[in-house]
Amino acid sequence: MSRTGAEPAAEEGVVIRVVDLRKQYGEIRAVDGISFEVARGEVFGLLGPNGAGKTTTIEILEGLRVPDGGVATVLGLDVARHAAELKERIGVQLQSAALYPRLTVTELLTLFASFYRRSRPPAELVAALDLGERAKAQTRQLSGGQRQRLSVALALVNDPELVFLDEPTTGLDPQARQNLWDIVRELRERGRTILLTTHYMEEAEALCDRIAIMDHGRIMEIGTVPELVGRRFRERAVHFDPLPGVGEGELAALPGVSRLAREQDGPTLLYTADVPATISAVLALADDRGLEPRNLGVRNPSLEDVFLDLTGRALRD
Repeated sequence: MSRTGAEPAAEEGVVIRVVDLRKQYGEIRAVDGISFEVARGEVFGLLGPNGAGKTTTIEILEGLRVPDGGVATVLGLDVARHAAELKERIGVQLQSAALYPRLTVTELLTLFASFYRRSRPPAELVAALDLGERAKAQTRQLSGGQRQRLSVALALVNDPELVFLDEPTTGLDPQARQNLWDIVRELRERGRTILLTTHYMEEAEALCDRIAIMDHGRIMEIGTVPELVGRRFRERAVHFDPLPGVGEGELAALPGVSRLAREQDGPTLLYTADVPATISAVLALADDRGLEPRNLGVRNPSLEDVFLDLTGRALRD
């Protein structure tokens, strides 16, 4: 990964700059004074549970919403004053897009290409997104995964300098997801910049140079995956299915345990600097209660642990 940390990039290398950005709907502060920068050629991930403010932030950066306060510049342009000019230079993939149902895939790509001064050949995009067999199919005849790939192709039709990808692999099978990851990597190799939202932790870890974790309208942390993990964890995680009747206080008091986390309908996580002592204590406690700790295991902390620690929720919530 070519970028590290949350430090500002060089002025000429900054593609997105957000300073004290704010947006409010009634009493709800959807975006509550956030600041961050995205460097040219970077894949920047914006992660957060539903309602965190990600969508509002992205829509402001795309010129679709006007902020209530703060500054947002994209490719050197103030998004509030130069939205029309900006649209020539960015690509936007929406999580759910309404497509002309009676146009074929090729016809739709050709139509969208006509909206821009610069564009990529439709056949090139059809091949890149593995839509060759459906090139002459009407969009209403596409499966959910094919529609998702088409929406990504439409985001790339003007050969944009900056691409916004909102949950780009939702509904895709594992092979199609890997193919789209390759497209993101190819865009980065060509010097393009990508701002990505995703509900898949492994996707964020695989693709993003840096990640911002957002919740309740605020940015909680920014950094590379190793930085985010290293700032919050020095321990390993002992995990097992919940033990009926065993309280969190009892588990948190076990030897070596520094903190406890429990996802809703998910495993219990004990973060410990002394794995053998903690596992022995878990087994002894379970045996004393006539229980068996199912799916007992140990792993190093991950981005998912950071996210759970910061937000108290899993990314999919």
